[in-house]
Amino acid sequence: MSYTAHFSAIIDEGAQIGEQTRIWHWVHVCAGARIGKHCSLGQNVYIGNQAVIGDYVKIQNNVSVYDAVTLEDEVFCGPSMVFTNVYNPRSAVPRKNEYRPTLVKRGATLGANCTIVCGVTIGEFAFIGAGAVINRDVKPYALMVGVPARQIGWISEYGERLDLPLHGEATAVCPHSGQCYRLTADWVVVVET
Repeated sequence: MSYTAHFSAIIDEGAQIGEQTRIWHWVHVCAGARIGKHCSLGQNVYIGNQAVIGDYVKIQNNVSVYDAVTLEDEVFCGPSMVFTNVYNPRSAVPRKNEYRPTLVKRGATLGANCTIVCGVTIGEFAFIGAGAVINRDVKPYALMVGVPARQIGWISEYGERLDLPLHGEATAVCPHSGQCYRLTADWVVVVET
């Protein structure tokens, strides 16, 4: 076994777990789950059969990553944040064939207690504030807050707010890393130097 798991964790036979991943108390990893290397699954995490998790992902306590959710490398899931996989659930109506896929791209942060409504893509290095409700796609580097969430700015790969307008043409430098970013229309990219 190339990963570490607390004795209370339930890891179903067939689950794929990468090297040096750490699995804490009362975690359940289903048989079809695919988890990358160097991940951390906090207390009381659930990983569904059709969940895909990249490398260096941190999933904090009390998070369920359901079927049809994909987390790319370096995603951070804050404590008690919520994913869904059915848009209009009813107890008496079976909808397992109606799962809507959710994709969280590399480096994104999903703050504590936020909710991600199924069927959306969250762009690279986007930052979802604590308690926000995401019900539509999120651009790369976007800073999102509120219910429903709205964009209030842009954020660097380091996690610092960028001095950029929401729209237009501008450049900004991350105050911590010195990395340069360019806003064109309503899209931010890293400027290679």
